[in-house]
Amino acid sequence: MEKLKELHAQAIEKTKQTVHEEIEKFLEEQEDMPSYEEFIEQRKLYIAQIWVNVWSNLATSRFKRKEKISYLLEKGYEFDVKNKNIINKLFRDEIRLYEPFVVLDWLNSESFDDWEARYEAARSRFQQKQKEMKEAFEKEKNEELIKHTAQTILIDRKERIYLHIRYYIAGKLAYDFHHKSRYELVEAMYEDELQEQGVFHADHYPAVADFLSELTGESTKIELWDGNYFEYETYGDRYERLVHHYVHEEIPERILEEIPSDFSDQYEMLHSEELTVESIDQLIYYYLEQIKMDCIDLIEEEDINDLLRLSEIEFDPAVHKSLYEKDKEERERRKAEQLAEIKRKEEEEKRMLDDIFGREYGPSSGGNVEYVLHVGDTNTGKTYQALKTMMEAPSGLYLAPLRLLALEVYDKLNKEDVPCNLKTGEEEKVVSGASHISCTVEMFYEKESYDVVVIDEAQLIADKDRGFSWYKAITKAKAKEVHIIGSNSMREMILELLGDANITIYEYTRNTPLEVEKTPFRFKYVQKGDALICFSRRKVLETAARIQNDGHSVSMIYGSMPPETRKKQMNRFIEGETKVIVATDAIGLGLNLPIRRIIFLDNEKFDGTRRRRLTSQEVKQIAGRAGRKGIYDIGKVAFMSDVKKMAALLHDEDRPIATFAIAPTTSIFERFQKYHHDLGTFFELWKKFESPFGTKKASLQEERELYDIIRHTEVEARLSLDDLYGFLHLPFSAKEPTLIKQWRDTMFAIVNKEELPEPEIRTRNLEELELTYKAIGLQLLFLYRLGRGTEAIYWEREREKISDEVHERLKTEVKKMTKKCKRCGRKLPLEFKFAICDSCHAARYMMYDDFDNI
Repeated sequence: MEKLKELHAQAIEKTKQTVHEEIEKFLEEQEDMPSYEEFIEQRKLYIAQIWVNVWSNLATSRFKRKEKISYLLEKGYEFDVKNKNIINKLFRDEIRLYEPFVVLDWLNSESFDDWEARYEAARSRFQQKQKEMKEAFEKEKNEELIKHTAQTILIDRKERIYLHIRYYIAGKLAYDFHHKSRYELVEAMYEDELQEQGVFHADHYPAVADFLSELTGESTKIELWDGNYFEYETYGDRYERLVHHYVHEEIPERILEEIPSDFSDQYEMLHSEELTVESIDQLIYYYLEQIKMDCIDLIEEEDINDLLRLSEIEFDPAVHKSLYEKDKEERERRKAEQLAEIKRKEEEEKRMLDDIFGREYGPSSGGNVEYVLHVGDTNTGKTYQALKTMMEAPSGLYLAPLRLLALEVYDKLNKEDVPCNLKTGEEEKVVSGASHISCTVEMFYEKESYDVVVIDEAQLIADKDRGFSWYKAITKAKAKEVHIIGSNSMREMILELLGDANITIYEYTRNTPLEVEKTPFRFKYVQKGDALICFSRRKVLETAARIQNDGHSVSMIYGSMPPETRKKQMNRFIEGETKVIVATDAIGLGLNLPIRRIIFLDNEKFDGTRRRRLTSQEVKQIAGRAGRKGIYDIGKVAFMSDVKKMAALLHDEDRPIATFAIAPTTSIFERFQKYHHDLGTFFELWKKFESPFGTKKASLQEERELYDIIRHTEVEARLSLDDLYGFLHLPFSAKEPTLIKQWRDTMFAIVNKEELPEPEIRTRNLEELELTYKAIGLQLLFLYRLGRGTEAIYWEREREKISDEVHERLKTEVKKMTKKCKRCGRKLPLEFKFAICDSCHAARYMMYDDFDNI
């Protein structure tokens, strides 16, 4: 290899050079001339190592990774070609064996007849260096004396220096106020232009700092590495230059006059030049810079009118000192008044925040309410027992985490001759003679009373987006009995919230044990009764398509699926029409299905911010759906990977919920309106309010974003605060641009008393159908909030048609499902694990490899 030989020759020359340098270093340190043999004796081990170090470092750094791999393969090595560390180690070890250069043999062949001359030259250089070091020390000592003297002078003169600069700047300021024009940047066709805006008025600038951002009308050149740029100069730029000139020229000149003559004479002797203003400035430059910055800071705090008056008074140190102290005292008095006013307003605001928000989130006294906690794992009969009590009561309210569960309970009660109404925001079904209601938790209204209230999946109080709905229901429910259902993790938090209330706790355990399969799951082992869990709509559809292609009938469940469609998909599985179900974690919220085995296809999920491993509670909530008494007496759980780690999560003890979410309540809005009547102020106060320990405020991000759309418009002007917030708080997908536009157009139609715009109907594909379903849902939210139930009947029928169409499309479109490479668009097998094909991945790897070799 030609390159190897060339580098080897370079390494030999570098080694020889290093050895000669070592000889010189050795000789210069010896007071008496040593012999060549003594040198060899003392340095032979180090000399022998020089070649190894030089050669291995040079070869390792100059050879590219591909060349190293090629060299090692020729030598018969087998290794991972992607592991850079292993490649470098093997190459370094092997290259050391290539034609070693024996340094001691070379040295012994060299002639050292000039050994004495070498020694004399080395000692001479060494002594010269020692002399230079001594001279440098003397210079440094002299300079330190001069610096110390200069700093002492400056400390003594600091106040007077500022009085001089203050007077100096006051004169410049007065001139600029009386002779200069004010400028502003005005937007022009191609670039911003300066336009004159008249003269300066002192009343517009409480302090000098407020004036310094004004433009002078001049531009300054900025030199950067990629060229020269021009930017408009401010008075801050100009006055900083003036102070810099005074500090770095006037002050060093005064110091030079006071430096002791013996210091300056010694400086001249050591440096062969006089001590000058420039050298003083250089010696104490950073100290002068600090003085400059301190002076600028003090100037910025000054009152404009004080400096304008000062410019007319001839400089006299005593007079100006007296004026400065008087002006400073007056400024501090005004500042103290301002701070006192700020503090008064802060205290007033704190009292207002405490009045509006503070008393809302303390532990409940409970009153005469009997609280019943149903605590335990999923699929243990908690909800069944609570509902049984509610059905036997004269009146009752069931609060569900999902519309589907609200629909399920509505159907259940009416089938068992307990008349029950349904209210989810998107639909209202009224049954004659009903005194029970099934609704979603967001529909809870704190001023209505019942005999029994049932709150399901209470552990969701910790959810950052929806948790406040559970908080409000738990703490504000008015009933003889309130039944709270949830996992063990919520027990301590609920007990703390309820304070001294009357509480009964029922604990539930599973009748059907869970058994984790020891081997990782493979798709070829899919069986009847399996539920495959993944964490995105697309993954659900891709997985369903793959299983269908393998000959299995499949049901699907995912979050954006219409609840009616979801119910039909579930019924197909329950009735045996389909053998397998593919679902997201939505399956973990109260959906009771005849599932034999839960299979986790992923161990991670995207939580809206980042991808993270599933928590123990999430694994338990989903896995708990496996097994159904009388059908499958053992629930099985399988994982695609990391079986031991995931099984450990399943058996971990529940970690108590540490925080819960809070949000505004009706009472809060009532108290707020004693002080203000606009939502903009409300959102600002909510942002300032510090939530109590153990709580986290709902961000109200979606409400804020919607509010920004109609802020300062006729919508805000014509609606009451309560009504406006109600519309902002409608539970719809506020991330969809189409729905946001629909919401905005509908709001303007409402205040202008026009016909509500109809939702956009699109049916070309499954995604459009699902969006159309949401659009009709938003229309229904508006209609029911406006009390227009008759119109809502038509849209409920239309939505049902869309839901049916989604159900039918799922049967056909999933079969056509394809997966494509994100980079080149090439069709990929549905079971392919990655988002890009092997060719694109290889091309990317080669690109990175090329970068490594640059």
